Amino acid sequence: MRIDRGFPTVGVPACVKQLDGLPFHAVGEKYLTAVVNGAEAMPMVLPAFGSGYEFGALFERLDGLLFTGSPSNVAAHHYDGPPDRPESPQDPQRDETTLPMIRAAIEAGLPIFCICRGLQELNVALGGTLHQQVHLLPGNFDHRSPQNLPYDAKYAARHKVLLEPAGQLAKLLGQTEIAVNSLHWQAIDRLAPGLIAEGHAPDGVIEAVRVAKARNFALGVQWHPEYRVAENPVSLAIFKAFGQACRGRAATRARATGRAAE
Repeated sequence: MRIDRGFPTVGVPACVKQLDGLPFHAVGEKYLTAVVNGAEAMPMVLPAFGSGYEFGALFERLDGLLFTGSPSNVAAHHYDGPPDRPESPQDPQRDETTLPMIRAAIEAGLPIFCICRGLQELNVALGGTLHQQVHLLPGNFDHRSPQNLPYDAKYAARHKVLLEPAGQLAKLLGQTEIAVNSLHWQAIDRLAPGLIAEGHAPDGVIEAVRVAKARNFALGVQWHPEYRVAENPVSLAIFKAFGQACRGRAATRARATGRAAE
């Protein structure tokens, strides 16, 4: 892994975890290394400060945003859902940070890539709802993470995703069927206005979406392409496309900065 000084900057909002009774703002290393090795960008961890951000000022320093997966779930009150299972892990500070950040980023034309919880945040932020336990729906298979297995086995391909032939993702990958891993309890129920489904699992679960009228790269996937990104051609292609959009944003920022300095 090598970080070049010419890399664009990608913000990665953190999760809040309690360690020894104190809050820590953390991001899984696999997401950070995927930003470097896949998108060829510099990751910047963003603390989950919620309303403490002034997004306009923040976005002046960023070329893209990656919204990661997490063990926690989006709180049900954000989409008027029924009470979640009692043991459902929650992260209210992340919710208060990412949901408005997603809306502001789309409005600002900032490239965004949303993974697993990030996909669910994207859907909720734009007015959609979630299934809380997908494996309990009639006809669905179990999308949850396999237990008591090494990580390579947990992140191995488990089912197909059928991509919309005319969709952005199918055109990017040059194929309409891919194999993906699966490590999630929740998934999209009602698709948010302004989102277009790009791919489905064989049981109908929405696995990929894009923002219909986005001015830049704005894609979400339910699986985990960040894991060993350089070893999977599909994952690498998606991250490279995200990185290319971030480089375009960086070039625009540089031109604007140059004009301001004149």
